[in-house]
Amino acid sequence: MISLTERSAELLITDTAFTPARPGLVGAAVDLLLSRPGLPGSLTGSLVRDRPRLRHGFLTARSPRVAVVSGPPSPGIDSAIARLAEDLPMPLPLIGGHDVAVLEEASDDVDPAVAGPSPAWATAGIRIGLEAGLDEDGLLGLRRRWALAHALAPVLAGAFANSPLRHGRPTGWRSNRQALRRLRPCTADPRADWTALVLDAPVVNTGRTFRDWTRSGPGDRPMLADLARHLGTVRPPVAARRHLELDVADRQPGAGWRIPVAVTAALMDDPRAAVQVLTATEPLRTVPGLWERAARSGLSDPQLGAAAKACFLAAYEALARQGVSRELRDAVAAFIDRYVMRGRCPADDVLDRATAPHHL
Repeated sequence: MISLTERSAELLITDTAFTPARPGLVGAAVDLLLSRPGLPGSLTGSLVRDRPRLRHGFLTARSPRVAVVSGPPSPGIDSAIARLAEDLPMPLPLIGGHDVAVLEEASDDVDPAVAGPSPAWATAGIRIGLEAGLDEDGLLGLRRRWALAHALAPVLAGAFANSPLRHGRPTGWRSNRQALRRLRPCTADPRADWTALVLDAPVVNTGRTFRDWTRSGPGDRPMLADLARHLGTVRPPVAARRHLELDVADRQPGAGWRIPVAVTAALMDDPRAAVQVLTATEPLRTVPGLWERAARSGLSDPQLGAAAKACFLAAYEALARQGVSRELRDAVAAFIDRYVMRGRCPADDVLDRATAPHHL
């Protein structure tokens, strides 16, 4: 086994960051947050190791608290959502057999003031996987798509915030999940951005970064398998997994998971919508603490709220241009009317219920 120096780790991460491809395929994964750490160690290990097949995708476990249903890359939004919708109910009997329930919340007892080993361990989100783009400049280039994803991420995080409570009490954040995370600024070099992010990320349960680990003595440096494990724990809002991954939406109630998938894919993959996003988010480029503002205030932040209105309307128009099903477009329109146009997010419904006076 060959240990990794800082330089060799850097080269490996850079070389495997992206597989350039023309936009078109859409994939998604939905986290299932359990009411308690109810997956026994043997089952957790089996889900991580074997990735049991569902009808279309896979079931995995991120921790004893979080199971993940991952759909396959699919040709378009409707196909991706239809396949994932068939897979999502399939693990429920298995999980229910261990006397635990699946919560519709994105977090339950996580404390946004105290980051644990990883926000992924006890919080639930919705990840959207899209093609990286072509290795060139221009509308379909991966450098442009990387920048577009970073511009869009705070807007979507604010719109889909849905974890405002800890032990049933408001924390002051619309999204406890996103409060635990940070969105690093991007540059014109996506591969360098991703490599630096991975190397500077803390290694779980060690108190040091992967970069620090590679700088250890020859007998203590990480191996290739250590890098693979580390990559699995690095969960930023925008990631390079050979494809482009956006992890900016909290778990939504009911079938609401479809909305982040549809909106994100439409805004990223439709050229006209992408231009509209860059225009709408341009005023946000110099706003300090934007990610934290999205996590704390959602769309009640006036600047985020204004950008969200433009972006979501652009998404609806893109879905119509792409011929996405009427039922899905109606669901997106309902979300826009209920939340975006009113400067609200799903977390506001949770807060309304939590703070409503109780009558005997």
